[in-house]
Amino acid sequence: LHDGVDTNFFKPAPGARLKLENLDLSHADEILTYATRGMEPYRGFPEFMRAAARLQKERPNLHVVVVGEDRVAYGKKLPEGESWKGRMLQELDFDENRLHFTGLLPYKDYVKVLQASTVQAYLTVPFVLSWSLIETLACGALVVASNTEPVHEVIKDGETGFLADFFDHDAFADRIAYVLDNHKDLDHVRKAARKFVVGNYALKDLLPRHIRLIKDVASGHIPPREGTSD
Repeated sequence: LHDGVDTNFFKPAPGARLKLENLDLSHADEILTYATRGMEPYRGFPEFMRAAARLQKERPNLHVVVVGEDRVAYGKKLPEGESWKGRMLQELDFDENRLHFTGLLPYKDYVKVLQASTVQAYLTVPFVLSWSLIETLACGALVVASNTEPVHEVIKDGETGFLADFFDHDAFADRIAYVLDNHKDLDHVRKAARKFVVGNYALKDLLPRHIRLIKDVASGHIPPREGTSD
């Protein structure tokens, strides 16, 4: 839901195991996830892949799951026939038995990935914040995100998630490793993240405000009226 959170649909699933039609990770103890519309620098895909490659070498039980299409949704496209996925796979040494590209998923399967994630990585340059980050937090997932301005709206380091330098993939990997090592003791972060999102982004609360804003603008009330519900 791009405009808010259906709190029942995104409820946490403690101890969830990931099993999809074409991907069975029900045996995996550590799952690092990344969800994207397109694999591109605007959303830190190269930085994520470099961090993930290092973490795979250090953690033999770590599985990496990338949800999204092999395309550029935002920013400059590469020359014909090239992609950031292809470049990263050529540059980096992965155990491809523990690296999983799902492509686009049905919505219910995408949510299952978020619910089963041990750590979800989210990166963005100063740009529009992804609705996927809001959904991830609503699922009570542990997020390591880029320390960039859009992210500060929803993630306070150590409170609702964790922050790391966008451009330093080793620092990002270190932060992910910390969360992986301590994830069983971080339930207070999961709960705070979900509470913050449900309290500020639930669709049932935001939709009436959006409608009121449209009505206010249409009727010439600029700035919009405060505290009205009609």
